[in-house]
Amino acid sequence: MSLHAYQAASTRDEDPRSTEYRLFAQVTRALMRASEAADDDLAARIDVLDWNRRVWTNLAADCASKDNQLPEQVRASIISLSIFISKHTSLVMRGKDSFDVLIDINRTIMQGLAPQAAAS
Repeated sequence: MSLHAYQAASTRDEDPRSTEYRLFAQVTRALMRASEAADDDLAARIDVLDWNRRVWTNLAADCASKDNQLPEQVRASIISLSIFISKHTSLVMRGKDSFDVLIDINRTIMQGLAPQAAAS
């Protein structure tokens, strides 16, 4: 789902930051809806959690590429966040933690990708 959404978004006429912002907005909205779903609606919750984890896994893979032009420290931070997201997602899937941390991290990333953040 995330790769398809990312590929579809990349065909639009927008810069990469806007594409990433939109992807994070979509997955974060889905996380927020899933966090309010009934505890027995496992399919909805698991699917969204998996989507978010796949987004972060793809970001980490991109940051691990030698062709990635982000500064090394930023790349390392994204990879570390991806590892944390994966571990925390497993806890949420097992009902041992909440969606809140995942939503907060995504929102923070969105703030950094927002057009006004890029201009400043």
